[in-house]
Amino acid sequence: MAQKPHSAIRATEEFGGAGGREHRPADSEAAMKIRVMAEHSREAARRLVTLSGALRNAALLHFADGLWAQKEAILSANAADVDQAGADGLAAPLLGRLTLDEKKIEAMARSVREIAGQTDPVGQTMAAYDRPNGLRIEKRRVPIGVIAIIYESRPNVTSDAAALCLKSANACILRGGKEALRSNRAIAGVVRAALHQSQLDPDAVQLVDTSDRSAVGALVRAEGLVDLVIPRGGESLIRTVVEQATVPVIKHYKGVCHVYIDKDADPDMAIRVAYSAKVDGCAVCNTAECILVHKDIAPKVLPRLAARYREAKVQMRADARSLGLLQDAQLATDADWGREFLDLIVAIRQVHSLDEAIAHIARYGSQHTDAIITNNIQSANKFIQQVDSAGVMVNASTRWADGYEYGLGAEIGISTDKLHARGPMGAADLCTYKFIVTGNGHIRV
Repeated sequence: MAQKPHSAIRATEEFGGAGGREHRPADSEAAMKIRVMAEHSREAARRLVTLSGALRNAALLHFADGLWAQKEAILSANAADVDQAGADGLAAPLLGRLTLDEKKIEAMARSVREIAGQTDPVGQTMAAYDRPNGLRIEKRRVPIGVIAIIYESRPNVTSDAAALCLKSANACILRGGKEALRSNRAIAGVVRAALHQSQLDPDAVQLVDTSDRSAVGALVRAEGLVDLVIPRGGESLIRTVVEQATVPVIKHYKGVCHVYIDKDADPDMAIRVAYSAKVDGCAVCNTAECILVHKDIAPKVLPRLAARYREAKVQMRADARSLGLLQDAQLATDADWGREFLDLIVAIRQVHSLDEAIAHIARYGSQHTDAIITNNIQSANKFIQQVDSAGVMVNASTRWADGYEYGLGAEIGISTDKLHARGPMGAADLCTYKFIVTGNGHIRV
């Protein structure tokens, strides 16, 4: 019997039983606690929507200040998490995501301040017009309500999610991975203190402070109390959430990102981008997992790119056509196309045409982010039009697919869905809308 990948085991354990289908009774202690939390979140959400953006921004600034003021306590909690996770055998990429330092805390605080400085999305008029009969129609942005965010080993998500939800006047319930519980407690404590300091309801941000598996199941089935679930983590976790949830879910599936080097690419640019897209952050969802190279430019690019990959200890898995241009590369298997390695491993394939590259991405990609390197504007436009991904890059690394880099301050995640939100989700993406219709005694007959 094949052994489950580490992430699949963790996702199954989060929900209990094989495939996450075994549930504890609905009245378990953890489920009862979740219901109480969700009821408090619902009340907090009703109050948040009545507050001005200035009050919410003040709380965000207190939060940013608190992150830096409490950095020693946060780092101490994180060090305990890292030590325990290392002893438990957490995979190296996940251990890297778990680890905080002063630079990361400074970046967290900076993101919170940027979010505070953004235009308030709540109450924005998205459209307004008058009908011939005199009715005034407005489409206005409003909060979603109560949002549950379920994530794994990145404690900075606690900060980002809390800040984005507060900016958009949503209450949130945060459930991080058990390996980051101490870190998440410390960060959540800072944001709740900031809410209290600003005379806002601290229950606008709540942390599920238990590793009990049934808590997650109860959270994703809390219809009428939780309005939206956003899972962030490995594909197995996300699929399990989708299977179990009765609350709507926005999915952030795997990032199988491609860089296509066109025949009209600048070789130096192509090598620089393809190298950086794989090496500069190999364990994140926007890293390049597959490099596609037009056969006409492959002799100019692949030997030099391979040399740089070897220096960085990148394992190359290539099609038979490319092996002669590479050293120390393995022959790729069918399983390597469409695989999210999240490691220093890359798949390399030559293609005969732009059409073949687009077809490969359509078959094996995850609709996350894909890039073309070319000096041919017609090829770039065709790639933009026909590659159906949340992000399409032209002469830029897939690693730019990030809410902070897009000017959103942070992101709740990168949605690979097509409905409601797609790509990096900022505060405005955590809103829905309502129609306001104003008349003067109008009746419909």
